[in-house]
Amino acid sequence: MASATSLIRGVLISLPLIALLNVHAATAQRSGDEIFQTYCAACHSTGWNGAPISGIKGDWEPRLANGVETMLQNSKQGLNTMPPMGTCTDCSDAELRAAIEMMLKF
Repeated sequence: MASATSLIRGVLISLPLIALLNVHAATAQRSGDEIFQTYCAACHSTGWNGAPISGIKGDWEPRLANGVETMLQNSKQGLNTMPPMGTCTDCSDAELRAAIEMMLKF
């Protein structure tokens, strides 16, 4: 019975630590490049289905005319064939903005 009690005690002590690790993982901001490579590159590196290509000024100038905030809202809501959040369901606004800003480097 002592080993079962030790096991339960170990689990109870570990739970708050696991919760802290999960909070840290959820709040750690990923770089724009990491978001781009993971979620955006398939379309924005190739121009698939009309997506503006990362780093191509002519592809982004018309979009820039509406501002980065509009691009952020469009990426969050989805636009044309781009799904909402570009499939990054756990991206923060800051992470999406960083990915957008990375694609705007000409």
